[in-house]
Order: sequence, then structure tokens, then C-alpha cells
Amino acid sequence: MAIGREETDSNNSGFAEKDVEGLKARRKVDTSVLPFLFLGLLVFQLDRMNLASALTDGFAKNIKINQNTVNLGNQLMFLGIVVLEIPSNLVLQRIGPRKWISAQVFLFGLVATLQIFIKDRTGFLISRAILGLCEAGYIPGAIYTLSTWYTRRELAKRVAVFFFSMFGGNAISPLLASGILKLGGKHGMKGWQWLFLIEGIFTMVVSVIQPRPLLSPGLIRFSTSDREHLQRRIVADDPERRDGAQGLHIPFKIVRTTVKHYRRWPHFISTFAVFSTWSPLTTYTPSIIMALGFTRIQANALASVGGFIALGVVFFFGWLSDRTNKRGISVIAAQSCYLTILIIARTVHPNVGKWSRWGLWTSVNALAIGYHPVHNSWVQLNYKDPRERSISIAMWVMSAISGLARTQYFRADDLPLYSKGLRTMTVLAATGILFAIIQELTYLLYNKKALRKYREEGRGATLVVYTLVRLSLAATVRNILSYSIVKLDRP
Repeated sequence: MAIGREETDSNNSGFAEKDVEGLKARRKVDTSVLPFLFLGLLVFQLDRMNLASALTDGFAKNIKINQNTVNLGNQLMFLGIVVLEIPSNLVLQRIGPRKWISAQVFLFGLVATLQIFIKDRTGFLISRAILGLCEAGYIPGAIYTLSTWYTRRELAKRVAVFFFSMFGGNAISPLLASGILKLGGKHGMKGWQWLFLIEGIFTMVVSVIQPRPLLSPGLIRFSTSDREHLQRRIVADDPERRDGAQGLHIPFKIVRTTVKHYRRWPHFISTFAVFSTWSPLTTYTPSIIMALGFTRIQANALASVGGFIALGVVFFFGWLSDRTNKRGISVIAAQSCYLTILIIARTVHPNVGKWSRWGLWTSVNALAIGYHPVHNSWVQLNYKDPRERSISIAMWVMSAISGLARTQYFRADDLPLYSKGLRTMTVLAATGILFAIIQELTYLLYNKKALRKYREEGRGATLVVYTLVRLSLAATVRNILSYSIVKLDRP
């Protein structure tokens, strides 16, 4: 594609916003597809998170396991997700998100419900492993689906809304548990059994209602005209972007090429390092707060506060990213805030009372994931081919949940302050910031090199421009310190 296209791009850049019919069609997506993907991720997180509250109800003691076994079970769960993440996205492309996503919600809801029958260590480990296998692919599949409906400037907000459900699940899970656990003793069932049963059944109910807007016309119908307007908005926003949908074949060559694209690996390393620190927080925060001297019900209720504050943090950095178009800076800023509170918490924690300790743990939970949706958008905006985008999203999620050692950051011999765990999390957060900066520099240096070659070869040179800010070359030159990729060929 020849680059000298400033006028064309300028016209295209405003088209998506002026297309009234396209905006109406987009609102249909906002009120159907997005809410149901949101709800699916909400129950996804509830089924994963309820273990944390079950531990406050004597779950580990009842089935005769210790903290090391709990950590091992979570390792197996994450291993299952990693193993099937890319294969799941390949299936998504073959049969379509409507059927595949709904089936996944039902399966992990069923497994979550069957946890009420766990009696011993073996049953616990098997159930966690199967739960991970069933969950694999839901997040990248849903994010990929969103990327086919929205323009680049719209995507970050929608991804942030989608992730609100995960972080919202993290917030309301202990709050719901504080009420459900009171059912303990009724009909001969323990509180943690009621927790698994109610939330698991709710997940399966969601899977039944979720397919309606996705599998059939449903309450809000998409006409042929709506689909045409939506696709026209996408093309106007980015003429090089190709559509992807059900039946798209992804050969192994594309998988290999995407994985080998080394210039984007700092994204995955940064995500791996920082996001790995969230796992122990989601598993042990209610238990940590309970150990401060609060009752079981109080601990679960107080554990939800950090999660609710996190929703505001996620929204703020999503807004900042879209407002400034500085994806990388937004990611680095959010990660830096998290690193700061980790350092403060580890330093101050041993010298304060229980309410101050609760405040510190709440702050850590609140800032732990502010960068996450923005980082996902940053990754996606650098892929045009839907096949590559699908695989890259799977890789990003794999990097987020891989690293089996993450479940071992908080260990029984580090109680009650988890000073060693906080030190490990601090080092990892700093590592994540370093690789986010490396990613920025990688893009910047490659842009300069590509533009220099373009000037040397003259305006007749054929270049493919991947930009995070604007499409036009003039804008790219003016904003060379912005975060774009100018690709000469596929490495």
C-alpha cells in the first residue's frame, strides 16, 4: 500500500463518527453482544474466585488439605488454561463465537457446581484441573469477538467494560459469599457447598440465556443493513483491517508466524510479570483479612472493597488511554502506581494496626489490575489480520495466566504478613514496567528506521502502516514519539 494518502485517511478518520446509521448499529452491539459477554466473564470469575471465600469456611480442613495443596490446585487450573488457550481460539474461528462461547460457559458452570462433592485432596486437584481446561479460551475468544465489532478508538473502552466483569466478579464474590455462607448447616450442607452450588447453577443459567442475542435474532436483531454499516465503520477506521468471523481457517503457518513475531514479545513478558501477582491476591485476600482479627463474614465483606475501587481505577486508565491515545504511557503509569503501593505496603505493614493493614491490602487490590484492559487494547491495535489477532489475544491471555509459580507467592511459612510474597510481587511489578518501556522503545526505534528507509526510497515506496494514533503518514511523522508501527515486511 502506498503511503501518500493523507487526504484519504483524513476523510476516513471522521467517517466512523459521522455515520449515523453505523452508530445506531453499534448501539445495538453495545446493548446485546457486550452485556452478554460481560455477564459470561462475571460468572467465570465468580466460579474461579469462590474458592477464596470457601477457605474462610473451613473448606481446606473439611477435605483435609493444606495451603500447599490449595496452591497446587490453582497451578493445575492455570496449566489447563495454558494448554488449551490457542486450540480453543482455533475452534472459535471454525465454529464461531456464538456456539463456542455459550458452550464454554455451561461447561465451567457444571464443573464449578460439581465441586460440592469434593471429599479429599485428589478430588480437589482433579476438579481444579478440569475447571481450567473448561475455562481456556473464553477470555481471548470474547475479546476477539469485540475486536470485530468496534473501531480502534472504541475498542479500549469496550475491553475495559468487558474486564469490569472480571474485576467486578472479584469485588462481589466475597460480598455474595458473606451471605451465602450463612446457609451452612441447612439440609446437611456446609456453607462452602452452598457457595459452589448456587454460583455454579447461576453460571449454567447464564449459558442458557447468553446464546439468544448471539445464536438467534433475540431481543435486539441485527439486519443485513446493520451488519453492512458496522463493517463499513471498521473499514473506514482502518482500510487495511480485514474481517474475521465464523469459518475462518487459521493454518499452522499463521500460528508460527505470530508466535515468532519477536518485536511484540515485550507485551507478553510485561503482562506475565505483573498479572501473575494478582492470583495470590484473589485466592488469599479474605483469609488474610480474617487473620487480622475480623470474623468470617466481616472478612469477606471487607475483601470486596478493594475490588470495587479497582473498577474505578480500571475505568480511569481506560479513559486516559482513549483520551490521549498514549496506550503505552497509560500502561506504564498504571503499573507504576501498583509498584508504588506494593513498596509502601511491604515497608509499612509490620508497624501498623489491623485497620491500617486492611487499608494497605485494600489499596494493593485496588491498583493491581488498572493496566490490564489498556494493555490488551495496545496489543490488539498492532494486528490487522484477524487470524493473527486471534492468536495474539490467546498468547496475551496465556502470558497473563501462565507461570505456575504465581500460586506459590503466598505460602504458609510466610504468615501473617507475607513479607516474602510482597517482595516477590514488587520485583515482578518492576520487571513488568521495564518490559513495557522496552516495548515502547522497540516501536519507536522501528518507526524511525522505517521512516528513514521510506525517505531514502522515495514516495513511491510501498509500506504497510500500523498505527496506534492515526492512519496518515503525515500524522505519523508529526507524532513520531507516539506509539505506532510502520512495517516494511513480515519478519
